[in-house]
Amino acid sequence: MEFAELIKTPRADNAVLHRPFHPTVEGTLCLTGHHLIFSSRRQDNEEELWLLHSNIDCIEKRFLGSLGSIVIKCKDLRIIQLDIPGMEECLNIASSIEALSTLDSVTLMYPFFYRPMFEIVEDGWSAFLPEKEFEVLNSVTDEWRLSYINKDFSICPSYPPVVIVPRCIDDETLQKVAVYRHGGRFPVLSYYHKKNGMVMMRSSQPLTGTNGRRCKEDEKLVNATLRPGKRGYIIDTRSLNAAQQARAKGGGFEQEVYYPQWRRIHRCIERFNILQESLIKLVEACNDQSHNMDRWLSKLEASNWMTYIKEILTAACLAAQCIDREGASVLVHGTEGTDSTLQVTSLAQIILDPDCRTIKGFESLLVREWLQAGHPFQQRCAQSAYSNSKQKLEAPVFLLFLDCVWQILHQFPCSFEFNEHFLVTLFEHAYASQFGTFLGNNENERSKLKLQQKTMSLWSWVNQPKELKNFQNPLFEANSLVIWPSVAPQSLQLWEGVFLRWNRPSRFLDEAEEEMKKIVDYNRFLQDKVNSMRKQIMEKETEDKMDRMNKMDEMDEMDEMDEMDEVDEMDDMQENP
Repeated sequence: MEFAELIKTPRADNAVLHRPFHPTVEGTLCLTGHHLIFSSRRQDNEEELWLLHSNIDCIEKRFLGSLGSIVIKCKDLRIIQLDIPGMEECLNIASSIEALSTLDSVTLMYPFFYRPMFEIVEDGWSAFLPEKEFEVLNSVTDEWRLSYINKDFSICPSYPPVVIVPRCIDDETLQKVAVYRHGGRFPVLSYYHKKNGMVMMRSSQPLTGTNGRRCKEDEKLVNATLRPGKRGYIIDTRSLNAAQQARAKGGGFEQEVYYPQWRRIHRCIERFNILQESLIKLVEACNDQSHNMDRWLSKLEASNWMTYIKEILTAACLAAQCIDREGASVLVHGTEGTDSTLQVTSLAQIILDPDCRTIKGFESLLVREWLQAGHPFQQRCAQSAYSNSKQKLEAPVFLLFLDCVWQILHQFPCSFEFNEHFLVTLFEHAYASQFGTFLGNNENERSKLKLQQKTMSLWSWVNQPKELKNFQNPLFEANSLVIWPSVAPQSLQLWEGVFLRWNRPSRFLDEAEEEMKKIVDYNRFLQDKVNSMRKQIMEKETEDKMDRMNKMDEMDEMDEMDEMDEVDEMDDMQENP
């Protein structure tokens, strides 16, 4: 298919762009295969807007006489309006945008056509390989091994080719466990706590069914993660009622009679259409221009978004507490183990591991716990809050996770190397991007699409030195401690940087952030100057000390020479009385 076939009117002059808190701009609108481009070359107001078609969630058409308007609602939650003279031109452009923003084939998306304009310092596709992660683990414990049982994706289509499992469990056992777990997602290592050797595993639900089917190999694998005399916790991200209902459909949960050393805890975390409806209601509340505070707060509460954040953070804190304070290992799973499970395991690691609070560490966490772990980004992020065509597999699971990370960052502003802008950027690229990182639903699909060969990794761009500084937190001070976020209602706040950024002027916030950076930079300049002066003083003191020692040595040498001269005089007197 040629993109030109979908573009009925490639250009419209005298178009007018409307955006909240921006002046109205008149210019030229152009459509390409992947971008909507608006350009104004007026000297008094030069403006250029590039919008990916894949970022468009839905469009609305309005007509007033011969003037047509297109309201474009984007996946990053912004709304823009384009006034286009001529009804036919407006209809053609609207239908073209609709066609180009809903392409069926992944290979027609922009990442397959994008060519970077920057020098690639580091290949993001090979930056976080499982083998590299395992080297770090293997340096502190020899109880685990790499398994390549899934190298052809035949055991579990949503797992990566390489997983970390207990060394005492062979691949034959893993194969039998995979049959017993939903989607073949057998328990694998998610996190090793260096402080006490406890671990966190993740998997999908066991297929016990109504007959209470058991699998001795699964019991052996799960128990292999326990230290002698230790107990473990199974955190099921479904309510007890939902888990019991799953048994009627062939699923279920671990029965304590077969897992006597494990205690099962249910922490209900909502999924799928419930989360999607919550996002829609939240965005609707944030777009409410009535300026009635009571109505706005009522809508915000009715969306339940903050409630879901509290539930996720509570489950993550529970998992972290079991590991760090109880000294117990943890297994986390829901139904498939690709959504709420990953939210809990990822957030627990951010709480426990200071490395995950660095930029590179957080990137590694996303690759390991989301991309390689099989979160279906293609399905979950197909549409955002404005789309009229709702699919049952859409859900803002990743956005909720990022929101939870922001909540922790907001409570511990000095403990994270990255800033809010980094989290917002990840949200944007998960829904629409020129990079191939978030394409596909799992490693199997990405392998078939040959993303590593045909697209650029987001990490290749982010990790450039000049880009990294935009994502760095100027307040960062490395904190090696476990951090415990509060889940009290007064401690959780609406993430304005995502949900209100298009509904309020950002000039003052940007100015405040710049001022903060200047203050921090100036303080660091002063600190560097103090350190430099201190170094100079120490060097001067060292030089003075050396000079004094040299002078003392010279004096000692002179004294020795005087003594020698006296001895020589005495000898001469004795020889010549």
